[in-house]
Amino acid sequence: MRSKTSIKRARFLETSAAAIGAAAASYSFASAQTEVAATMSGAGTPSIVFCHGLWADGSCFTKVIGPLQAQGYECIAAQYPLNTPENDVTFAKWAMDVVKAPIVLVGHSYGGTVITAAGTDPRVKALVYINALAPDTAAGETSQSIQQKFPTTDVLKHIKVVDGRIWLTKEGLQYFCGDLSATEQQLVWATQGAPAANIFAHDAPGVAWKTKPSWYIVGKKDHTVNPDLERFLAKRMKAKTTELDSSHVPMLSQPNRVVEVILSAAQSV
Repeated sequence: MRSKTSIKRARFLETSAAAIGAAAASYSFASAQTEVAATMSGAGTPSIVFCHGLWADGSCFTKVIGPLQAQGYECIAAQYPLNTPENDVTFAKWAMDVVKAPIVLVGHSYGGTVITAAGTDPRVKALVYINALAPDTAAGETSQSIQQKFPTTDVLKHIKVVDGRIWLTKEGLQYFCGDLSATEQQLVWATQGAPAANIFAHDAPGVAWKTKPSWYIVGKKDHTVNPDLERFLAKRMKAKTTELDSSHVPMLSQPNRVVEVILSAAQSV
């Protein structure tokens, strides 16, 4: 026979669980209503969602997130495992789900591939590409095939594959982020995200830059993504283009200039 204490404890747990469930359901419903209203109206200050590339993870955006937050923009950097483009797009959309619409997507390097697919979401109103890839998957392109149309960059001579993941060697730092201090370069290496070796073989469907306004930053001293490829992609998407005397990581070496471009996109929404 159950004691009075155990019965009271059971009733308390049942009541608490019911209350938590009701609160969660209420919150979810209210959040959904707010999200739908914001998406439909397109009103309000946009949120800014950042999508990283290979080797430089979401922390590479810290120098631009701070100034944007100071101006009242809600920001979040998606972190994804770099296993497949489809999986990374899913992670990016999860990050989009925790901020309010409308949304400006910012993609660096391979992150451009991610926002090209994720940007087809109706909540996304503008795209910002930083030294980024932007394949036309509808035409059969992949991140790999568009790079093969241009000379191979120096950084690819300084990578190694270990257990099916591609790692940037320390010798390759000068070609990836050579305009940073030696200390910052070592930090980039220490926090790198290593992608699956076949991550460029195919991409997630969707080509957002065909229908969404786009901004593009070209790094004139980029030895990771060919600057001429960047110019080609920017021209093809009819992007508002800014060229900087930077390496592959202008958001770390010239954050103020990158903030200016992101603000231009955000203020257009």
